[in-house]
Amino acid sequence: MPVFDLSVTSLREFNSMLHSLAAGTNDTAFEVVNPRGHHAVAVGIDSPVTVDIRGSVGYYCAGMNDGGSVTVHGSAGPGVAENMMSGTVVIEGDASQYAGATGQGGLLVIKGNAASRCGISMKGIDIVVHGNIGHMSAFMGQSGHLVVLGDAGDALGDSLYEAKLFVRGSVKSLGSDCIEKEMRAEHIAKLAELLEKAGVKDVRPEEFKRYGSARKLYNFNIDNADAY
Repeated sequence: MPVFDLSVTSLREFNSMLHSLAAGTNDTAFEVVNPRGHHAVAVGIDSPVTVDIRGSVGYYCAGMNDGGSVTVHGSAGPGVAENMMSGTVVIEGDASQYAGATGQGGLLVIKGNAASRCGISMKGIDIVVHGNIGHMSAFMGQSGHLVVLGDAGDALGDSLYEAKLFVRGSVKSLGSDCIEKEMRAEHIAKLAELLEKAGVKDVRPEEFKRYGSARKLYNFNIDNADAY
């Protein structure tokens, strides 16, 4: 496995290498050491590669990921996995604000806590947070799923569209137009699938409450979500 030491190799050089990989290459797994809080590590991946980052990162790690599997063995600054299209991003520690913002697909797993505005304007991404989330999370969430094993802060799901929110712990307050909804069989099944994908064990989907939009504030058709 090629190892990139960011105390020696420039971040631009590392990201450029990821963007220039030829189709069918045998080099599909990479390790990054000494990230030292660098911003924009492993951004713009557009092939099925695996990147293990040994340490904490700054802003916008794994942004615009499309098909890659990125694991941060530490914590991540603001905007991790922003605008992700597909693939998987795992944060072993905590994530700062607006994790997974505007994500259109893929899976983001945060094994610690997430700060404010987790999943704002989510457009199809699935986010699983093992810990707690901060205020204004899933603001204007259009589609996708936000799963929280811990507690949620103020104004959860404010101005929510059709994203589905599952919280196991307490919710400090719900945002405008966000209400608790019935957990039907299809929601239990989907939640069980997401928990399994995120490596969550010894937690039952029946322990969660579901929240969604009351549909009183917006003019929006979920069938046209790709156009927004």
